[in-house]
Amino acid sequence: MKRFGLTLGSAAAAVLAFATMVSAAEVKKSPEVAETGKLTIANTLEYAPFEFTSEDGKAVGINIELAEETAKLVGAELDILRIPFPSMIPGLSAGKFKVAWETFSATEDRLKSVDFVMFIKSGIVASTTPDKAANFQSENNLCGKRVGVIAGAVSEQIADRLNEDCKTKSLPELTKQIFPEGKDIIQALLSDRLDAKLDDATASGYFEVTSGGKLVVVPGLYDVAPLGVAIPKGDAATAEMLRGALQTLIENGTYKTIMAKYGMTSAMIEEAYVVDSIDKIRK
Repeated sequence: MKRFGLTLGSAAAAVLAFATMVSAAEVKKSPEVAETGKLTIANTLEYAPFEFTSEDGKAVGINIELAEETAKLVGAELDILRIPFPSMIPGLSAGKFKVAWETFSATEDRLKSVDFVMFIKSGIVASTTPDKAANFQSENNLCGKRVGVIAGAVSEQIADRLNEDCKTKSLPELTKQIFPEGKDIIQALLSDRLDAKLDDATASGYFEVTSGGKLVVVPGLYDVAPLGVAIPKGDAATAEMLRGALQTLIENGTYKTIMAKYGMTSAMIEEAYVVDSIDKIRK
């Protein structure tokens, strides 16, 4: 019986190894990955739960773990370039790297320079400190408030749009303040230099839970949309490699496991897809 068990275990291992090989073979490497043996991604490591540094100094989070699994599928080593968010799209346009693995919204302006591979969905919400939450219950709850946004993020554009709404309705204007990273906005909020921050709903909800309620999400959801990885404009090989890898992870359950680990199953999508023009966005 023991010998039979070992044989059965070996067979199972062989089947698993074969399945992994098949999956890897189905995901075609881009020329750069084939040549270097590395999947190089730009990432901020400053945006939990998508990417951050653990207490032991390890890069973790949804984006990092999906990138690690993608690297495995194409038989490559994952190489992370830590780069500020505002430098991502200019870096892609300048050819400094091929993949900016962040949670980008696809806008017409961005699509002039880059394409996207969509793999998640979310919206934008406002957060504030618990003592101020009662001041954010009205329909136009950001009018007259000091609001922090990340430079270059879609929340910056939404803040401008909301401010126009405030002016149209003859309400006090929203004061937008721009910061390089989310952690800077949080510090400004906690020190009463801001009234609220506009940010991705998933990241905001995650911080509310993990911070023990230092910040709370207030009513209002803006621009529900898919989010994706940015790649150079017209780079079909990189686009198809990432789309194929992410779709494989969706189909084999790895994607759901990673999303569930961070409490983000509500942000899952059923199919990874490429967006190279605004009309290809799936709502």
